[in-house]
Amino acid sequence: MTRLPSRAGSNGTPPHDTAPKGASPDIRAAFFDIDGTLTSFATHEIPASTVRALHSLQDRGIRIYICSGRAPSHMSVVLDTMPVDFDGIVAMNGQYCFDESGFLETESLDPHDVDVINRWLDGHPDVVANFCESDYVYFNQVTDTMRATWRQLGKTAPAVHIDDPHVRTPIHRTYQISPYIPPAAERELTSLCAHTTGVRWHPSFTDLIPSDGGKPRGIKRFGDRYGFTQKETIAFGDGGNDATMLRYAGIGVAMGNATEDAKAAADYVTDDVDHDGIMNALTHFSIL
Repeated sequence: MTRLPSRAGSNGTPPHDTAPKGASPDIRAAFFDIDGTLTSFATHEIPASTVRALHSLQDRGIRIYICSGRAPSHMSVVLDTMPVDFDGIVAMNGQYCFDESGFLETESLDPHDVDVINRWLDGHPDVVANFCESDYVYFNQVTDTMRATWRQLGKTAPAVHIDDPHVRTPIHRTYQISPYIPPAAERELTSLCAHTTGVRWHPSFTDLIPSDGGKPRGIKRFGDRYGFTQKETIAFGDGGNDATMLRYAGIGVAMGNATEDAKAAADYVTDDVDHDGIMNALTHFSIL
């Protein structure tokens, strides 16, 4: 069981007219985004109803997993506040998956693409970017935009480290790079990379990951390990980087506070995180 990484508004109405593809209580694994899904942007805490829901799932033999864009070293500040032992962690949008049994599967960014990104950042010296290694996360610099984003996380915001990617990336595997750029610049940058794509949960920045990665890849890694199928999963999310996960899962649930692309990808839109969204969805599908 994993609490800490040991390695470093729809009012419940479905968004589609058709029946959800996975409307069945035969669920063996549940996957949860953190920010805006498990934790509230208003209180920066996990609602009591969500804690009860997570414990009830495990009481019924259903595995529960974190499935987040956060790096392992950026999760403890949140997971320390949750009285829940998760069965595993899908970190960095599917690129770093592990549990306490010793399971570990990872995929880092292509080194050539990392060089391309570094050179692009050199040509755009005002752009701040976040670099994620297995047990260390750093920024190339700090800007007002970055500070504003960090303030939105409140007490769940991790510590900020500043380092030189030109020094670190040649000798450390980099799993995710998150530059603070608009969508047009994201398209420009990813067009220069052979094996990298962007996923975005916040309008201010994108997460650059391997083009064959993403949260569905992380879910599949655990399914292959523990023998549950795609149809036997339920996933909860609120951001653009959750859209592929919500499409992939047997049941994809978008929070009421989710972005429009996440809602469009989901089978069901539940209430927001501050109004028992997770518990209400699990009850709706007769999983609890």
